[in-house]
Amino acid sequence: MYPFFLLEKRGTTRQTPFPEHLEDIMKHSATRFTAIIATIGFLLVVSSQLSKAQRGTPAPAPARSPDADWPMHNRDLAGTRYSPLSQIHTGNVATLVKAWSFKLQPEIGPALTGSEVFQEVTPIVVNGVMYMPAGNRIVALEPETGKELWRFDLKEGRASFRGVAYWPGDGAIGPRIIFTSAKKLIALNANNGTPAAGFGTNGEQDIQIGFAGIPLIFKNMIFVGATIFGPGEPHIDSGTTTALHPALNPRAYDARTGAKVWEFHSVPLPGEFGNETWQNGSWKDRTGTNIWSFTLTLDEQRGIVYLPIGGANYNYYGGDRPGDNLFANTLIAVDAATGVRKWHFQTVHHELWDFDLPPAPVLFDIVQNGRTIPALAQTGKLGYMFILNRETGEAIYPIVERPVPKGNVPGEWYSPTQPIPVKPPPIARVSMSAADLVTAEDTTAEHAAACKTLWETNKYYNEGPYSPWQYKEGNNPPSIVFPGATGGPNWGATAIDKTTNYVFVATKDAPATGWIQKNPQYSEATKATQLPYTRSNAPGLQAMGLPCYKPPWSSLVAVNANTGDIAWRVPLGINNAMPEGKKNAGSAGSGGPIATAGGLVFIAATGDSRLRAFDSKTGKELWAMLSDNGMTATPMTFQGKNGKQYVAIVAAGGNAATQSLNVYALP
Repeated sequence: MYPFFLLEKRGTTRQTPFPEHLEDIMKHSATRFTAIIATIGFLLVVSSQLSKAQRGTPAPAPARSPDADWPMHNRDLAGTRYSPLSQIHTGNVATLVKAWSFKLQPEIGPALTGSEVFQEVTPIVVNGVMYMPAGNRIVALEPETGKELWRFDLKEGRASFRGVAYWPGDGAIGPRIIFTSAKKLIALNANNGTPAAGFGTNGEQDIQIGFAGIPLIFKNMIFVGATIFGPGEPHIDSGTTTALHPALNPRAYDARTGAKVWEFHSVPLPGEFGNETWQNGSWKDRTGTNIWSFTLTLDEQRGIVYLPIGGANYNYYGGDRPGDNLFANTLIAVDAATGVRKWHFQTVHHELWDFDLPPAPVLFDIVQNGRTIPALAQTGKLGYMFILNRETGEAIYPIVERPVPKGNVPGEWYSPTQPIPVKPPPIARVSMSAADLVTAEDTTAEHAAACKTLWETNKYYNEGPYSPWQYKEGNNPPSIVFPGATGGPNWGATAIDKTTNYVFVATKDAPATGWIQKNPQYSEATKATQLPYTRSNAPGLQAMGLPCYKPPWSSLVAVNANTGDIAWRVPLGINNAMPEGKKNAGSAGSGGPIATAGGLVFIAATGDSRLRAFDSKTGKELWAMLSDNGMTATPMTFQGKNGKQYVAIVAAGGNAATQSLNVYALP
């Protein structure tokens, strides 16, 4: 320390000789003195905290990591369904046990019935609270125990049978839970479940066209599709035999007020891009071109929302709508703020097979030759995966417009080509010939013989991908079309392992058979609501309760997005009708996968009522849990406040008394 140069006593100041640069010296002295005082203060604080710890006073809890939550249906805006949690991993997943369950049926009153009540629900966990719909109510649960924190009972109808969305608020307005019911968009206070003030009327906004999926929320925007019907209403197929329905356009709403922000015309109006692809004015009163995916995906950095549009009705006859029919069967990238189209990619020209795009794409990045490419992967009911540049819509791996066979239905318009990826190869069966029939080694000698007889008797028609429907006249054999109306892949969609860029998807090989024939209900009096031709069924390609084409009949597929190759493909599910030693042939169901940093893929999506875990690198099955009920929901995972990782899935396909959300953890 420098010596003091000014001494003060009783108001008298005595001065000693000053060295040179006194001002600099004093500044330096003061700085060092301040540092010493700060050090002493820090030591006192540490000493105090140690003393409190020794006395048993807990330190403040650390902030909850975002990694612990599952805040939306697909976990993130990019739709990755990837959790960074790794407490459950390939080495210990086989020890998972049920931690708790939550009964989905109401405690009082009659059981809720129907095929669309709970079966497809995936809960979310945000800031350590679980939220989910449960028939005629929304519940908030303690995710470590299933204890109910609050509930909201709908005055009428039912809540979404797929899930809810969370809006964090904007500072002035607190967080909200947002979901659909019938033709309404409903917002609740996330803290207590009361209707959100200022949103529509008493928390409800009339959206006129129902949406059975889950709203996607970005900033202060809510994005929804359209399904004619809404949750709690009778399921109406948007691919009906008439085009006379309201326009089924995707829309965006304000999360604060519920007011509509924009609406995208999925069938372009005159003067809009693509209108000319509906020849002879067939765009008018057209329906079916809707989004019925469970939710949407969004590029947060670029502010792009992706709209997977379904096929135009009627699904199997399009003589009344000649042309390619944009934006049917099309993935559209639009500006999230305005709804203005940036690019589009049509996966099927002039839909005749019900090859919808029920899932939204998954977004990821690919590094090639040192360059990062923003990418997405889009699947649908067709047996292909399209990997595109998500900023431009350009194909990352070649997609070729290949000639396809032309059909013989009077008045039908056929596209001469269809876009078929070179990579990845088909992820589900897309063709059928006699060489693809089962053999005795595949199933049994009796079954193989019965299948051969069935094939030779019906003489099924198939000329490869996009085989047209045969016209039922004379001796025309029935068509057999792969995939059928339920896929291939379906609404279960995809997940991705962010460390490997493996994209996971469940597929099934289930064909449709039949003809196009004259519609007996069509006449001069009914031509406003009926079409002149409709589809009729033919005998299916199965015998003795088993399919006649080679197994596996359901698969879990991993596509390496970095190369476009299939990394692995394994059977998904047990078929108990098969002989011993051959049961692992795939058991077709519905639902989607999730992936985790523990090197795992969790999926149900089978007919054997099992939730499974697979090694994400190899496809090896590591764990399976049998449930009392079938599972068509997508699972999710989260970390509780106790530090434990949990895996949850709704099991609601069957006995109403045991329909539950089941939650698993390590013992």
